[in-house]
Amino acid sequence: MTEARSSQARRTDPRGFVLKAIEGLKSAILPVAVLVFTRVDDGVQAVLLVSLVAGGGLLLVSLLVAYLNWTRLTYRVDASDIRVESGLLSRQARSVPFERIQDVAMTQGPLARLFGLVELTFDTGAGAGEDISLAYLREAEAERLRAVVRDFRREAAMAEAPVEESGDTSRFLFGMTPGRVLILGIFNFSLVAIAAAGGFLAQYDDFLPFDLWDLEGWRERLAGPGAWLAGLGVVAQAIGIAALILVLGIVGVATGIVRTALKQWNFRLERTDKGLRRRRGMFTKTDVTLPVRRVQAGIVAARMREKLFGWQNAGLVSLAADAGASNHDIAPLARWEEVRPLLEEAGIQPPHHLLSWHRVARAHAWLWAGWRLRWWIVLSLICFGAQRIVEPGGPLSLAWLPAVPLIIGLIKGLRTFFAIRATRYALDEVQLYVRSGWLSRRLELVPREKLHSVTIGSGPVGRRLGLASLSVGVAGTVVAIDGLPRDRAMHLREQLLSSMRRRDFSHLN
Repeated sequence: MTEARSSQARRTDPRGFVLKAIEGLKSAILPVAVLVFTRVDDGVQAVLLVSLVAGGGLLLVSLLVAYLNWTRLTYRVDASDIRVESGLLSRQARSVPFERIQDVAMTQGPLARLFGLVELTFDTGAGAGEDISLAYLREAEAERLRAVVRDFRREAAMAEAPVEESGDTSRFLFGMTPGRVLILGIFNFSLVAIAAAGGFLAQYDDFLPFDLWDLEGWRERLAGPGAWLAGLGVVAQAIGIAALILVLGIVGVATGIVRTALKQWNFRLERTDKGLRRRRGMFTKTDVTLPVRRVQAGIVAARMREKLFGWQNAGLVSLAADAGASNHDIAPLARWEEVRPLLEEAGIQPPHHLLSWHRVARAHAWLWAGWRLRWWIVLSLICFGAQRIVEPGGPLSLAWLPAVPLIIGLIKGLRTFFAIRATRYALDEVQLYVRSGWLSRRLELVPREKLHSVTIGSGPVGRRLGLASLSVGVAGTVVAIDGLPRDRAMHLREQLLSSMRRRDFSHLN
C-alpha cells in the first residue's frame, strides 16, 4: 500500500458540532418568527425579549445535543475498511470495506467554508440511507481519507490488471460560464417562491391584520384610491391580468436563475487518473469524482424549450448516487458537439450513421392515446349531464361546457400518440440505443457488457394485439422499450442475452 493506515479511533473536528447546532436551528426559525410576530403589539422591548429568550434557549439546547452526539461519534480507518460508531442512546457501529465504496464526495457549505471544514460522504451505491457521512472534518483530513480509499481501489485494480499510471494530472473537459448558467436558469422557470409564499399565507393568515381571502374587503379597499381604475371596466381587468402574468413571469424567471446559480455556479468537469471529477456550487460546493469503470449508461435529454435552441443536458448512470439521484450531471447545458466527446471519455459510444433505427408498433401508440383520453371523455359526459340539468330546455350559455374536457383530452391523446411514434431503438455490437419523446427528447445509451437483466412483459390487451414490452436492467436504472411486436421482442432479448453470457460479472473491472 502507498500509505500506512492507522486503526486508531478518531473524532471529527470539534468545531463541527457548532455547525451541526446551527443547522439544527433551521427548522425552528419559522415557529420563532411566528411567536415573535404575535408579540408585535406589545412593543419593541417585548419583541426583543421574546426573540432573545426563544432564540437563546433553542441555541443552547441545540448546542448541547450536538455536543453529546459529537462525543459519541468516532471513526477508524483500518487496512481495508472504515468503521464508524455513533449514537447517543442507541449505539450503531457500521463497517464498510473500501472495495464496496463507489465514490467519496466532499460537500462544503457556506458556514463550513468559513471554518475550513468539509462533509465527507462515502457512497456505497446501496442508497442514501446506507451511505456513511462524516461531518465535519478538516480539509486536509478529508483529502487524506479520500486518497486512502482511492489508492486502495487503484492498487486492487492494478493487482488484477496492471495499467500504466499517468500521475495525478487533470484535463479540463467541460465548464459552465456565467452566461450558460443564466440561460439554464431562464429555462428552469419556477414558481416555487410563489407557492412557498402562498403556503405561508394560507398557514399563518390569522396573524395578518385583515382577511387575505375576503374579496369583499378588497373591493372596499379599492373603492377609494382605486375607484378610477375600476371605472375603466374591461380595459382595467385586461391590464390587471397582464400585470399579474408579467409579475409571475418575472418571479418565475428570477427563482429559476437563483436556484440554478446556487447549484451549477462554476461547474467544472475534469478527467483525472481516478475518473471524472466534477466541482460545482456557489455557497455549497461539491466535489465528486466518478470512476469511469463505474459508469453504467449515458443519458442525453432536452426539454422542449432547450431543444428549440439546440441545447441539451448529459448525464451518466453510476453505481454511486449523486445527491440522491443515480444520474450524474456531466453537462447541464451543452451543444451536441460538446456532449459527444464527454460520452466517449466515459466509455459510452454516441450514435453513429451505421445504426439501423426501428419504431415501435403503431397499434401501441393508438392504444395509449385512447387510454389517456378515457377519463376526459367521462368528464365530458358528466359536464353534458350537468349542463342539461341546469338548462333542461336546451343548451344555451353552457353549451361549451362539455367540449372543454373533450378538447383537453384530445390534445393530451395526440401528444401521447406522437410521443410514442417518435420512439426509436437500435442495437449494435457494443450498445443498446433508445430514443424517446416528441416535444422533449431523451436518448439512453446502454453498453451491452453492463446489462444485468432482460425482461419481457405483456398485458391482456397487448397479448391480443401481439405486443410486448422489453426492459433491460443495469445497476442504477431500467431502460424500457414498450409496444414491440412479440417476435421482435423475443429476437431482441436473445441478442442481448448472447452478449450477457459472454461477460463474467464476478470479474468485471
